[in-house]
Amino acid sequence: MAALKRFATVALSVSLLAGGAAALAPTASAASGCSSYDQSAEVDGNGINFRSGPSTSYKSKGLVYDKDQLGLYCKSGSWYKAKLKKRSKGGLPAGTYGWIRKDMIKFHLAG
Repeated sequence: MAALKRFATVALSVSLLAGGAAALAPTASAASGCSSYDQSAEVDGNGINFRSGPSTSYKSKGLVYDKDQLGLYCKSGSWYKAKLKKRSKGGLPAGTYGWIRKDMIKFHLAG
């Protein structure tokens, strides 16, 4: 019985340590070679998928529409990780992060 308790304690300690290591691991987007970006933009089109990752193989979080306001934070190929500045016309809440293709956005000039 004492050996079983010791085994359970060791197993719990190992799983807690492994969980802590996983929490310190880089995020998927950081590991995918996503370059840092910081610019404002707006959606240029209607019914554009706002995706969970940088390709059409990722699931859509919902639709965004013409002139929905975005903050762009990360670029991976021809895709941008964006954050909705206000509630989208498609109903996605402000602050939602998603990915959108370069040809579906209109960049705002700085200054």
